[in-house]
Amino acid sequence: MNIKFQRAVDRLAGVPICALFSLVHRFGNIFRTAANPAPPRRILVILLSEMGSLVLAQPMFARLKQRYPDASLHVMLFGKNREVLDLLEVIPRENVLAINDRTLSGFARDSLAAIGRMRALRFDVVIDCELFSRVSSIFSYLSGAPVRVGFHRHTQEGLYRGSFINRPVPYNPYRHLSQQFLTMAAAMESSAVPAVKGAPSAEAITPPSLNFADGELRQVFAQLHDDFPAIREKELVLVYPSGGILPIRAWPLENYRQLCASLLGDGRAVGVIGLKEDKPYGEDIVAHCQSPHCVDLTGYTKSVRHLLALFHRASLLVTNDGGPGQFAALTPVPSLVFFGPETPVLYGSLARNSHCFFASLSCSPCLTAYNHRSSPCDGDNQCLKRITPEQVLAKAREIFEAAEAARKSA
Repeated sequence: MNIKFQRAVDRLAGVPICALFSLVHRFGNIFRTAANPAPPRRILVILLSEMGSLVLAQPMFARLKQRYPDASLHVMLFGKNREVLDLLEVIPRENVLAINDRTLSGFARDSLAAIGRMRALRFDVVIDCELFSRVSSIFSYLSGAPVRVGFHRHTQEGLYRGSFINRPVPYNPYRHLSQQFLTMAAAMESSAVPAVKGAPSAEAITPPSLNFADGELRQVFAQLHDDFPAIREKELVLVYPSGGILPIRAWPLENYRQLCASLLGDGRAVGVIGLKEDKPYGEDIVAHCQSPHCVDLTGYTKSVRHLLALFHRASLLVTNDGGPGQFAALTPVPSLVFFGPETPVLYGSLARNSHCFFASLSCSPCLTAYNHRSSPCDGDNQCLKRITPEQVLAKAREIFEAAEAARKSA
């Protein structure tokens, strides 16, 4: 299902369903309601839609396991995002409730099955991490869990999600999403209104490193060099020019062309990454650069794990805001990430070797939880167009110089 259709269904069906469940909650409570279980035996985290958000949620998973070591932790997500969750190794694979969102019939079928499984498991707590999506709020209520944590509009004019969230957490557009997820975990035992009035943790949040089997990386590198022998002895820069399902987030393609040509002129190799449907981007940049050291890797990687293995071969990643920029935090590769329609204040990578470009125009960011990530922009994304290839090239060279100095002093 495309994103516009999902938004329409969420609005047209979600509002009356949330209103109905709110009435049931207020006047009947036909499902279980009880005081806080102490300690909870089963916890469900709902994080449906964003691959990158799974990386940002990893500290929350760690906090839950630390605070409730005997609890069984489960996750509900869209099936297309399952691989990222499995790579993070935060829960047993059998504790995943995956839902197909590719077709309406598949979504309906899997949703009914997931509701049945939730009711059978009898969760004590559900933590709904979606930003004002109504479908996740509906799932949290139908789970039957007595404690339901979720983002709530309170007195703001955000999207209506019903009044049955009994641990309501205010969405804070000034706090990084990883910190807000930690607040969700703390809200489980909170009786404050709004939930959790304490200061956020001052402890630095460091994402985990992805573990590879012995020889796995060498095998991936060897295959890459067999397939593209011209880049074998070169420092490799990977670029991700696609905007994915939100094209407004993409840095202009002509800027990528100019940047890649300059990197090649510096003696480096360039690989264009992306999905199969991103092939036009790869072909365009390769045709523009006309160099054997510029290769099209769109559709080349077989999985997210394969992509992250390639990140270990690269000396730099240049990417639009999206999954690759978050995945890079699981690897040693430094990254340059473009923001504009969304903000690094909320979604910046947790990696210490990540640099964000953000022009901070008066209209930026324009994609928020309050507009269901539907930009009012006419497509002329000046917030990204004003980030110049010269600025990006200068930062890339700074990173290369620092890495070279570190190698010489080692």
